[in-house]
Amino acid sequence: MRRPNILLIMSDEHDAAVTGCYGHPVAQTPNLDRLASEGVIFDNAYCNNPICVPSRMSFLSGRYASDVNVFDNGSPLASEIPTFAHYLEAAGYETTLCGRMHMIGPDRLHGFGRRLFDDMTQWTHFHQKPQRTAQARRKSDSHVTECGPGPARWLAYDRTVADLSERFLRDKADQPRAKPWCLVASFMYPHFPLWVPQAYFDRYPTDRVILPDLGGETVETQHPAIQQLRYFLRNDKPLPQEITRTALASYYALVTLTDEHIGRLLDTVDGSALQENTVVIYLSDHGEMAGQHGLWQKQCFYEAAVGVPLIARGPDLAEGVRIAANVSLVDIMPTLLDLAATPMPECDSYDYGLRGRSLLPSLRDGLSDPNWVAVAEYHAQGMLDAGYMVKKGHFKYNYYVGSPPQLFDLDADPNEFTDLAGHPDWASVQADLHQELLARLDPDEVDRRAKENQQRDGIARAHINQWPVALATNY
Repeated sequence: MRRPNILLIMSDEHDAAVTGCYGHPVAQTPNLDRLASEGVIFDNAYCNNPICVPSRMSFLSGRYASDVNVFDNGSPLASEIPTFAHYLEAAGYETTLCGRMHMIGPDRLHGFGRRLFDDMTQWTHFHQKPQRTAQARRKSDSHVTECGPGPARWLAYDRTVADLSERFLRDKADQPRAKPWCLVASFMYPHFPLWVPQAYFDRYPTDRVILPDLGGETVETQHPAIQQLRYFLRNDKPLPQEITRTALASYYALVTLTDEHIGRLLDTVDGSALQENTVVIYLSDHGEMAGQHGLWQKQCFYEAAVGVPLIARGPDLAEGVRIAANVSLVDIMPTLLDLAATPMPECDSYDYGLRGRSLLPSLRDGLSDPNWVAVAEYHAQGMLDAGYMVKKGHFKYNYYVGSPPQLFDLDADPNEFTDLAGHPDWASVQADLHQELLARLDPDEVDRRAKENQQRDGIARAHINQWPVALATNY
C-alpha cells in the first residue's frame, strides 16, 4: 500500500459545537459538514491545555504540556524535544508547515522540513511570566467588546495561509512525486478580536444568534476558580445583550470565513488526483466559551473551552461514522505515525513515550473504547493554582490544587451546572477519576514546577525548558 499524503488543517479557538456537523442550528459550515459526511467525526475530542502555546506544543509533541515544560503562552518548546514532524521526516515524508503554530523563540520549524509562512511576529517573542495573582486583571474586555463589522485583524494573514497552501497542493497535483508529504495548514481565525468583514457579519442577523443559557448562575454562586477567571478576564459583570448578540454573530461569521478557506483546500484536493491518496484532518487548538457561564475566551475545563472539533477523511477510512469515545490532541502524533507506517518512539515510561493512542482503528473501522480517558491541565493567567480535567465516559472531573474539585455527568447535565463532587452517591466515580489523574501525573508536583518555571522572565525560561531526563535517556 502507498503511504498516504496528509493534509492537516488547524484553526484557532474553534468550539466544536459551533459547526453544522456538530449540531449547531445557525452556524454555516458547509465545507466542514461535507468533510464530516465523507469521513469520521469525533464527538468528544479535547485539547490537553485550553490555551494556545501549551495546547499546540502538546499537539506537536504527543505529550502533556507539563511533560515538556510548556506551561503558558511565554513558554518555548525546547528544540531537542521530538515532534511528529521529526518522525515523519525521518520516515521519508516531506513535511511543510504553513501559518500559525505560536512557536515561541528562534526555532521556527520544530522538525518540519520547511515553512511556507511563519507566525505573526507578535506571537514569536518570549513574553513575561503570566500574571497569576488574585489582583491581576486583563486591561479590558476587548476580547468580546471589539466585535461586529470592522477591520478584521487576521484577514490578510489567513488569506495568505489559504493561498500558499492551495499553491502547495496544486504543485503536488500537477507534479506528482513518489515521496509522500504532510502539509499542516494553520489559520488564526476564529480567534478574537471579533471584528469581521461586513458581508460575513450580514449572514447572521443578531436576532437569530443562540444566547447562552446561564442556568441561573451568578459570579457569586460559581466555583472559586471560575470566579477568579471571570475577574481576570473582566467578564465578572454581565454584558449588555446587544453586545452579546453582536459578539456571537461575529464569532459565527469568523467560523464561516474559516470554513471557506478550508473549502478552498478541500476543493483543490477533490479536484485532482490527490483525492486518491490524501488523508485530510481538521482540528483546533481549543474552544471558545462565547458567553457560556459568563465567560469569553477559554482557560477553563467547560466543554466550550476544552472541546475541539476533530474530523478526518481519506482513502481506506470509514465514511459517515461518528465516534463517541473520549480522544484528545495527544492522540494525533501516534495517529500520524500509524498512517505513515512508521514505528512509534520506543520508551518505557508511558505507552511508547507518548501520552496518546493511535486513532487509526477508529478511522478505519469505527473501533473505540468507552473507557478511553482524556486529560487536560492549565497553569496560566486567570488561575492561581493548577487545574486538571479528567474525562472518562460521560463523567468529567476537574481537580484544582488548593480548591474543591468539580464533577459533572454530561449525559444528564450537558451544560455543566450541577456539581456532583462530594456527593456520597457519586463518591466512587469521583475516586475513580481522581485515580486516573494520579496514574498520569502528580498534580502538586506539576503545579510546583510550573510556578518555578514562571518565576523566570523572558529568555531565561528557555534554559530550564529541558527535556525531562527520565525520558531523554530512552531516546
